[in-house]
Amino acid sequence: MFKLLALDIDGTLLNSDKAVSARTRSALDGARDAGVHLVLVTGRRHPAARRVAEVLGGDVPLVLHNGALVVECGSVLRCRPLPLETARRAIELGRTHGVDPVVHYGQQAEGRLLVEGVQPRNTLLVYYLDKSHPDVMLVDDLVAALAEDPIQVMFGGALAAMDAFSVRLAEALGTSARIERTVYPRDGVGIVDVIHADVSKAEALRYLQRRWGLRPSETMAIGDNWNDHEMLEQAGLGLVMGNADPAMLRLGLPVLPTNDQDGVAFAIERYVLEGVRPG
Repeated sequence: MFKLLALDIDGTLLNSDKAVSARTRSALDGARDAGVHLVLVTGRRHPAARRVAEVLGGDVPLVLHNGALVVECGSVLRCRPLPLETARRAIELGRTHGVDPVVHYGQQAEGRLLVEGVQPRNTLLVYYLDKSHPDVMLVDDLVAALAEDPIQVMFGGALAAMDAFSVRLAEALGTSARIERTVYPRDGVGIVDVIHADVSKAEALRYLQRRWGLRPSETMAIGDNWNDHEMLEQAGLGLVMGNADPAMLRLGLPVLPTNDQDGVAFAIERYVLEGVRPG
């Protein structure tokens, strides 16, 4: 019934220990042995997503940066970067509102991160950048440092501040960019991504469906956050993780067990391997 499995990574495929459980790995192996295509659809950059794909073994196609970059067989299949002028405007807005910008750079999936510096109190970005070495490049002026269209501009911090800033970004940038929110209510933090206006996880998944000759009805998608929302709604079966934002759980999508309860494995076992029809 399902020939394509689209999985978010953080909060979905990975448990709270940032690991793939043995049960989930076994379920994925079973699905792939049955001929089901697997694609990881994430907001992560290439180096971080590739490490997860390597744990799964084999070649796993990757949709990165919420759809801006698609990698297949280790090569960039499609790149839709953020226009340079829009990126510069987003950076300036961050400066105006005291929000630290991080620029994702490299159209060949190099995964470089450009920063002017991060306020020590912004523990989310301090942690993120520390985990991203040696790909972090410190520059004197982000606007001046950009020589080509970047992949995205990212902001992160306290959840309330990020929610308010995402509204300001949307008002200021209008149709020149897409604003994606990723929220972690339990931790009180959030991430705001500024990407090409015409891309999203859902749009990139449609691109791969056309490439592989698969119908939306043959796709099962699983995610846990607002940047997954459209992808889940457009799949033949879209499932939301039980650990998602409580507001997302009320959208009417079928809810799985949490990522620490092997929600992904449960879905694969039930709807792919056992062939149970949803509904």
